[in-house]
Amino acid sequence: MKASDLFVRCLEAEGVTRIFGVPGEENAHFMMSLESSSIEFVLCRHEQSAAFMADVHGRLTGEAGVCLGTLGPGASNLVTGVADANMDRAPLVVLTGQADSARQHKESHQNMDVVGMFRPLTKWAWSLINPDNVPEVVRKAFKLATLEKPGACHIELPEDIAQHEADTTPIPPDRVRRAVPDDKIVDRALAVIQAAKRPIILAGNGTIRKRASKQLRLFAERSGIGVLSTFMAKGCVDRNDPTCLFTIGLQARDYVWHALDAADVVICLGYDMVEYHPELWNPNGDKRIVHIDFLPAEVDHHYPVDVEVVGDLAHTLWMLNERLEASDSRAKPAPEQETIRQHMLDDFAAHAEDDTEGSIRPQKVIWDVRNALGPSDILLSDVGAHKMWIARYYQCDEPNTCLISNGFCSMGFAFPGAISAKLIHPERRVLAVCGDGGFLMNVQEMETAKRLGTNVVVLVWEDGGYGLIEWKQETEFGAHTDLAFDNPDFLKLADAFGWAGFRCDRARDLRDTLERAFTADQPALVVVPIDYRENSLLTERLGDIVCPI
Repeated sequence: MKASDLFVRCLEAEGVTRIFGVPGEENAHFMMSLESSSIEFVLCRHEQSAAFMADVHGRLTGEAGVCLGTLGPGASNLVTGVADANMDRAPLVVLTGQADSARQHKESHQNMDVVGMFRPLTKWAWSLINPDNVPEVVRKAFKLATLEKPGACHIELPEDIAQHEADTTPIPPDRVRRAVPDDKIVDRALAVIQAAKRPIILAGNGTIRKRASKQLRLFAERSGIGVLSTFMAKGCVDRNDPTCLFTIGLQARDYVWHALDAADVVICLGYDMVEYHPELWNPNGDKRIVHIDFLPAEVDHHYPVDVEVVGDLAHTLWMLNERLEASDSRAKPAPEQETIRQHMLDDFAAHAEDDTEGSIRPQKVIWDVRNALGPSDILLSDVGAHKMWIARYYQCDEPNTCLISNGFCSMGFAFPGAISAKLIHPERRVLAVCGDGGFLMNVQEMETAKRLGTNVVVLVWEDGGYGLIEWKQETEFGAHTDLAFDNPDFLKLADAFGWAGFRCDRARDLRDTLERAFTADQPALVVVPIDYRENSLLTERLGDIVCPI
């Protein structure tokens, strides 16, 4: 069969149900082959959005999301979303077209080294030069993309190779059983943990895999050890569990930071340094660290590992739980953990009854958002000052119900990601929270959401500038550079795209406004003038916190 037909059959064998992208002339044969397949092609308005949609598909399903672009600018437009998936550990396969192989060696229209561009951003990148290699290349890309730690892989299909005849057949996917640690190293890790006076769990991105989260919850219950999660590990333990100490990652001395500072042993589970560098929580490099993860620990002066347990994270936690169960030991959370939880819970509720007008405090917005969303509903946070407020104040019942870009930290992630989340879970409420800067980076996908019938809600925090950069500059320099910009009339913009539009500038009306947006029979845009004076006030308050331990 034609190589492009074989390629599509290989994708079907991998279980691909949806591809996000913007096609071009050089992948026309692939697109025509796709027409007769079971795979849905989601036409996007920008390749970056397509990559973010595939990124979120990978996060929510555990299967590789797939995005597509043509050669040259189509491929380069994919870069940010692909890099985001790779650094945020989302399985993704990116497909690009390429010029005819007869002209790749010389200057020619839109011809560039796409594989070379993607190689430092992915786990593996390859250009097909033989049509009979299609099954091996596709199988390898999907296998590597989903192996721990997940990430992005790239396949390039030149237009002439796509037309050639191929004599091979798809390779059926194989389930790879991950390696498990030796009993002796697990015993050693448990001995260090049980000997600790003030152990703490630092849960990272790896713990939000379904099996890992289940075993972590059992481990926390049986050991009584408090769990701090990074931004991307929200929901690894239930926010109502007494061992849940909420989220860490602000570069400030928060209540939860003191729990980590006071710990003599830090149990790092599925932890990624890209989220929250150990220099921030182990500045002297003097804490005992038990590293439990799919891969060996990164080498870092501030991350001296005492015990390193490498293997499937869920299985390792199961091994620890079996040992705790056999010893019939049950522990209660330490009193200081209850103190920290109460301080944080009081903080979360401090502005629940705000009645301000003109602009609304971030704390109030998040309180109302949390009450508008159920335990399994999904919030996606874009990158900006609002992300820091969501990170601290928005807590979760279940894993993968708050998606944040925190490894690559890319603006423009949340809104296209929300469209993908709604396609996967049409029965759930899906909310994208964006700053006015990040939202306008992929605003064109309002048409995509309307066309697809994905009734997402986008909540825009309007401050007319790049608020996070202003916050950081003010904190460090006491002043900031020019970061202001103008916005469109958001309600007219919503109307132009066939969306419902709401503007809320009274705190007491926000909860009802959100409910109206979620029950509108169309995508909805909610704009909130935000009171970012609270940024500097939070910085000052955190700086004055007295350690409760």
